[in-house]
Amino acid sequence: MFKYYGKYAPYLFLLPAILLLVVFFFIPFFQTVILSFQDYGNSIYNATFVGLQNYIALFKNPIFYKVLANTFIYLVVAVPILAILPLFLAILLNQQIRGITVYKILIYLPVIVSIVVAAIAFKWLYAEQGILNYFVNLLGLESVGWLTDPNWALYSVIWVTIWKGIGYYMMIYLAALMSVPKELYEACDIDGASFLRKHLTVTIPHILPTIALVVTISSISAMKVFAEIYVMTKGGPLNSSKTIVYYIYERAFENLDLGYASAMAVVLLLIVMVFSLINILCFERKKYQL
Repeated sequence: MFKYYGKYAPYLFLLPAILLLVVFFFIPFFQTVILSFQDYGNSIYNATFVGLQNYIALFKNPIFYKVLANTFIYLVVAVPILAILPLFLAILLNQQIRGITVYKILIYLPVIVSIVVAAIAFKWLYAEQGILNYFVNLLGLESVGWLTDPNWALYSVIWVTIWKGIGYYMMIYLAALMSVPKELYEACDIDGASFLRKHLTVTIPHILPTIALVVTISSISAMKVFAEIYVMTKGGPLNSSKTIVYYIYERAFENLDLGYASAMAVVLLLIVMVFSLINILCFERKKYQL
């Protein structure tokens, strides 16, 4: 009996994951695509088919381009820092230093803190009479509107995302560093290679797939950021910190414009797919070559 079902065993193990994907990804995805061709302006219970009108209205809306630009800024600022700084910390913590466990705990601690709690804490920190402006005033400078000035609001929120993610990506890099053969480091030491040279020639090439993974995950996370913006700025001031995911939420649940929000969700999915394809072409092309 077991021999008969043996050839189907891999598919049986895959079945739970496939069911989860179907229920929580594919069905909602196709429903979203259908919703994007409908208009709920008159009633949320009786939709009207409008074809591509939601997409046309989307690409004619200047706010959409504003939030798209904000999302791109979020991506350009946050991702390089989240890809490089955790790697630097992981390399340092991979050395034989005293109290390494304490350092790991302290750096990883922000990861286990709720993002809502972290956003509220940083909102107090950024307040007009907050700690940050206290030190700014000590330097003889005027208080900065970290969350009320359109020039600063988005970058203030970005820092929360960076602070929250450094420990998580550092742990991914630490796991990858364990796979690098120590004999190569010993050979570098014998050849008299410097600390920087050793890691540029040995560490980086060996963990390049992990770097690609971190870049991909952090890119997708940056494009889907929501909680920090919702708690700290509500997308303001003047849409300066509003990203595409927050704009989708705003149109869907505050304005009840489900068709328009669904069209934006489809566009966001396409953007995420493009970034994933770029990652495959740049870092993992060899895996898919026959």
